[in-house]
Amino acid sequence: MVDAELHRIPARDGAGLVLRRRPPQAAIDALPASLPTLLRRVYAARGVGDADTLSLDLARLPDFRQLADIDAACGLIEQALTDDQRILVVGDFDADGATATALAVHLLRAFGGRQVDYLVPDRARHGYGLSPSVVEAARELRPQLIITVDNGIASHDGVTAAHALGCRVLVTDHHLPPPELPAADAIVNPNRVDCPFPDKALAGVGVIFYVMLALRARLRERGWFRDQPEPVLADYLDLVALGTVADVVPLTHTNRVLVGQGLKRIRRGRTRPGIAALAQVAGRELNRLVATDIGFGLAPRLNAAGRLDNMALGVECLLAAHAHGADSAALVLEQLNAERRERQSQMQDEALASLAALDLGDAGLPSGLCLHEEDWHEGIVGLVAGRIRERYHRPVVAFARAGAGGLKGSARSVPGVHIRDVLANVATAHPGLVDKFGGHGMAAGLSLAEHELDRFRDAFALEVDRWVTPAMLDGIIDTDGALTGDDFSLDTARALREGGPWGAGFPEPAFDGEFRVLDQRIVGERHLKLTLMPAEGGAALSAIAFNQEHKVGEGIYAVYRLDVNRYQAMDNLQLVITAIA
Repeated sequence: MVDAELHRIPARDGAGLVLRRRPPQAAIDALPASLPTLLRRVYAARGVGDADTLSLDLARLPDFRQLADIDAACGLIEQALTDDQRILVVGDFDADGATATALAVHLLRAFGGRQVDYLVPDRARHGYGLSPSVVEAARELRPQLIITVDNGIASHDGVTAAHALGCRVLVTDHHLPPPELPAADAIVNPNRVDCPFPDKALAGVGVIFYVMLALRARLRERGWFRDQPEPVLADYLDLVALGTVADVVPLTHTNRVLVGQGLKRIRRGRTRPGIAALAQVAGRELNRLVATDIGFGLAPRLNAAGRLDNMALGVECLLAAHAHGADSAALVLEQLNAERRERQSQMQDEALASLAALDLGDAGLPSGLCLHEEDWHEGIVGLVAGRIRERYHRPVVAFARAGAGGLKGSARSVPGVHIRDVLANVATAHPGLVDKFGGHGMAAGLSLAEHELDRFRDAFALEVDRWVTPAMLDGIIDTDGALTGDDFSLDTARALREGGPWGAGFPEPAFDGEFRVLDQRIVGERHLKLTLMPAEGGAALSAIAFNQEHKVGEGIYAVYRLDVNRYQAMDNLQLVITAIA
């Protein structure tokens, strides 16, 4: 691997930038010569070294037989289908959980299940996962098999409660498991320490998709489809793509195949009415949809249901068989998302004000930040933590009140600081301080008593100090270097757009360079629209910097993406500026 040197751009019209240009991690000349030169450079910087790694063919997916407990899982479902048992899918209240729930319900019914229902926990009343209160809420449905999707890996008490009702439990999850697994009848999770499945980055919807792949193969061997149609599982990859991108899991090759194939089907119109409706309210054209449209358009609207209301609304949108029902649900989701944006903006302002008011002397901000206000909304603190993390380049936990004397926190981290392990170390060093915790390397959740907040704040900052380096706190921006005049073209922007899917772990190409400002104005109250000229000369370029409320000087240094801006049925090149100095 080639080391990347840091480039420090002094402040001019921003806060100064620290750039790290991505060097090639693979041989550029090993990639197909038919690809544009710039795209070959971008791929090589992401470690793509051959045409096979670029292939998004479904045949490139790892074999489902490598998943631990997959045979036991399929046996449970087969018996339930054979005996016409009542199956209950228990999901999570985010977009990954909603898509996983919808996919499981769709396919279990397509496999012949006549008594398939679902339950999404209420964030405030039930908490996360298969809790005993969720099992109690499920009692009236009298399930005989519970299948968790995108949750359950730490639900010891919930599994015990389900067994007490005489109900078997299949856990499907992707979150990091605790040292001791719950006593479920089967557990499918690629992150189990004993699971040989090669890709540990599947989202929850990806895990249940794999379970359905294995189930179909098992049922096919038993002649299940002699008297009924066999579902085409590829037709459900639109749900997998939506949930995978929304959960911001790393786009490993497996996930790129799943997302790429799902996007291909969406663009061809082969998608659920609910996804089409979400695209419409988000102002995205279905036949041009890419991963970033999901991440910034569809996913926030779907997530709004779980943040402010109940994710059952999102699941119903995805289960809708016709456009009318899907459109009605999507409109409600759009309204909830507007409310979410307003409340998030208020909470962010309060968070920034509380940080500005800190009297820290020469010490500066702690390496790890803990934030809490009395009236913060539990469903939005994760978004606030993410925004503050982006601004201050350090791990953040934002807390909301959860019942009498309790707090629930949502943590977001920076590369190099595994936030779930940070919480585990805090819990180990301070027994009883943290009630519950779980999550990933970059995001996690926890709960604790309100009177323990100050003690947790100190312990968290101390533990984060053990992980961070000064460079991590600099807010380093990775780029793909500079572009030449010939690269500033609509064809280049199209090639980059179509070269994805881009996302976490396989970032969308970003470039950096110096520009003269020919014209600028504020549009939409808080976005800066510019006309730029590369410092070395060339054609004038249209550019926009979102959430940039102030004008800049006559020259800037910018980090930007090449974008295809569609206006009045015409495509135009546009630079989307993400950082300015």
